[in-house]
Amino acid sequence: MCDMTGEGGLTELRRGVLGPCVLALLELRPRFGLELVRDLAAADGLLTSDGTVYPLLNRLRDAGLVTSEWRDDEGERARRYYSITEAGRQSLTAFPAQRLGGQAHPEPGRRA
Repeated sequence: MCDMTGEGGLTELRRGVLGPCVLALLELRPRFGLELVRDLAAADGLLTSDGTVYPLLNRLRDAGLVTSEWRDDEGERARRYYSITEAGRQSLTAFPAQRLGGQAHPEPGRRA
């Protein structure tokens, strides 16, 4: 088991859950990048830099987990909106099992 008590461990933990958090937000509705940054920043300690979200979105898009499209809504500037794909939904569904070593729900009294 790895030690998550130091700053490096916390960074690794954030890195491991940030992608699924983005997918979970996109599962609710499509969002633009800055909106994702704000939502993630509202979750205390989850987002430490705006610069982590956009490269992550590119990786998720390259992996086929999200799509993006430019929208130019009346009265607003053009924004790139991101949406979750079916592959992204499957990845999100598999996330708890991956984190718990293939066990979707840990046994009571047992630490994952």
